[in-house]
Amino acid sequence: LVKLGESNPLIYALDGDVKNSTFSEKFKDAYPDRFVECFIAEQNMAGVAIGLSKRGKIPFASTFACFFTRAFDQIRMGAISQANVKFVGSHAGVSIGEDGPSQMGLEDIAMFGTIPGSVIFHPSDAVSSEKLTFEMASHVGISYLRTLRPKTPVIYDNNETFSSGGSKILRQSKNDVLTVVCCGITVHEALKAYAMLKTEGIFVRVLDCYSLKPIDQKTLQQSSNTTIKQLIVTVEDHYEHGGLGDFVLDAVSNLGNVQVVKLAVREISRSGKPEELLDAAGISTNHIVKKVKELI
Repeated sequence: LVKLGESNPLIYALDGDVKNSTFSEKFKDAYPDRFVECFIAEQNMAGVAIGLSKRGKIPFASTFACFFTRAFDQIRMGAISQANVKFVGSHAGVSIGEDGPSQMGLEDIAMFGTIPGSVIFHPSDAVSSEKLTFEMASHVGISYLRTLRPKTPVIYDNNETFSSGGSKILRQSKNDVLTVVCCGITVHEALKAYAMLKTEGIFVRVLDCYSLKPIDQKTLQQSSNTTIKQLIVTVEDHYEHGGLGDFVLDAVSNLGNVQVVKLAVREISRSGKPEELLDAAGISTNHIVKKVKELI
């Protein structure tokens, strides 16, 4: 965001009193005249961002993903007003760990997905996060970037490109039995599951669906038609309705012969270590391995 601010004086940053957690404080330090601290008033933050956008600015409004639910009325009215706002929700999912369920954004994809013309990105590492921030800046309308709390391994080279409506096939072979579709933190769980399954001679295709809306329908359909079984397993750190699984279901629904199995958060979580909570929610490496074996 600081890089964007350097190249474009129209970039503004707003935060909901969590700038030391979202790191928007880096933008404040670099461009204090283009930073607005909105404190714990997310409705007001969304309103200010909408106002800035209608004055020709390009605002990035950031807070924990869960707190955007408070501002949904302002967000939907922003869409009606043809506002151009970039919303960034961090600390998404049960993977935030010890902060507990009150801080877990688990319904945010569903919420932003209902906005007509909205764009939703969910990166999995530092490179994809940076590239998708740049991509989001060029979209005109309501857009949402969903980010994580845990430190994640860098899996992409700096020269990788990321686009609206794109995805990345991370593992594939001629012997893939099915496709595992993931995003965000579950990309890393799926890659570990792939390695475990491979040792047993079971190969799966792993697809990072970093763009949820628009979704990469072409790649999803090609994958489901070229694997041994026409099966897709979706894995997401989000409640089971309105998230990745439902977007994938919609993308392949016209094929008629593809089965989609969703692994998602189905119960209210609790405080604990991230790996414990991912496992308790049924979206960890072990659960992916178990589900693949059940299906084949």
